[in-house]
Amino acid sequence: MELWNESCQACGTTGSPLTKFSLGKDFFGRPYDRLSPSSDQSPKWYCPSCSMHKNLQRDFRDICAEFEKLRVGQGSELAKGSEFRRASLRLREITTLLGATQPQSPFLSGHDVTLLMERLNTLTMPV
Repeated sequence: MELWNESCQACGTTGSPLTKFSLGKDFFGRPYDRLSPSSDQSPKWYCPSCSMHKNLQRDFRDICAEFEKLRVGQGSELAKGSEFRRASLRLREITTLLGATQPQSPFLSGHDVTLLMERLNTLTMPV
């Protein structure tokens, strides 16, 4: 994580420390390096609030991708009962956080999260 002192590239906030997250683990614990792909040559810098929303978006995308794999019969982390429950709980947490945040998240729509939760609820939870 590096620090930057300009304005947040999502909301434009100035005067607070900005951070860039480039290394870490995704929602399912797999390592990722956001800066290695050639498509990410211009990393973005975010204020604390937007950084949190960016992390929520990352978790949402990870869960959504695993849901699509499960839906089409490919190997998915959601095929494990514990991961399915954890993902369902995380989506509820994301919904709660998005509902409590003003202004709206610049990265994620509460409607999209609710839709994924509904789609997950149509599946039989693995045991």
